[in-house]
Formats: sequence, C-alpha cells, structure tokens
Amino acid sequence: MASKTIALQVPLKLALTLGLLTATAAFSVAPVFAGDCPAGQAATTDIQEHPSKPVGVTDTVLSAIDLSSKGEAWKGNMLRLRKLVVQPGGVVPWHEHNVRPANILIVEGSITEYRSTCKVGIEHPAGDVTAEFGQLAHWWKNNGKVPAVLYSADVLPPAMHEDHMM
Repeated sequence: MASKTIALQVPLKLALTLGLLTATAAFSVAPVFAGDCPAGQAATTDIQEHPSKPVGVTDTVLSAIDLSSKGEAWKGNMLRLRKLVVQPGGVVPWHEHNVRPANILIVEGSITEYRSTCKVGIEHPAGDVTAEFGQLAHWWKNNGKVPAVLYSADVLPPAMHEDHMM
C-alpha cells in the first residue's frame, strides 16, 4: 500500500499561531503572562486619557463559530478568531472585557497596552500573550516603527454583535 502525503493549505505562521492560541486556552487555569503591570505601578482608579476611535488599525474576522448549539447559556455567543494589524502610531481604542473574554497573541512588531489598572504603559513584544477578562478596561498603541500584528480569540456575546470589532 503506497502512502500519500497530504499538503495542508494553511501557512506555517498561521498554523503556529492557532496552535499557540489553543495551548494558551488549555493552560489558562493559572497563567503567567509577560507584560504585566510593573511592580509598584498598579492603579486602583483609571488615571489615563484614552482614545475612543480606532486609528490605523485593520480588524479582520478570520473565523467565527456560533456557540448556540452548546445550550441555552451559549445562545447567540460567537467564538471568534481575528487578526488585527496596527500601523505605527495606530490605536485600538478604549474598551472593556467584563463580558467579552479574549486571549491576544502578538506575532509581529510590538504594541503598548494602557490598562485602567496600571499607571504606565505595558510593552508587549512579539511572542507575548495576554489574557483579557473581568474588570479590565484598556487601549493599545503601536509606538514602534513597524506594524504590530495581533491574533485575538474572543467570545462575543449577542449584545455586542452589532458593529463590534475592537
């Protein structure tokens, strides 16, 4: 019997990214993420100015799964995988994660996150993963000289289906 090799049509970088997102989800019980707020810089109140409009960012939904078939509690929720490209100087505007959990993987460039719970920006280089959930509100800015490429896996509740990209 001759063996056959099947060539996958998925680019290696995307396959690795999807694998990392899956691994991140599998080990999310007690994660340790790079890019946490530096010691002594935690804030208890939001002290930052924050933008409300995106600038120089594309947000592309690569895949979405309707989770309604998993039961009433999941009705209308979507599991999404998105690719965000943030140009130098670009901004992902202020948003919250109290009802929309996400894992973000930075695959190219770097980007600075400005959290409501930190007095200073948090730098996220390529390879960094950050979990977004709970009482987190933040925005992102690419302060670098090259585009920052991020993959976001999130659960989008029904109330956010209309016009929610960031």
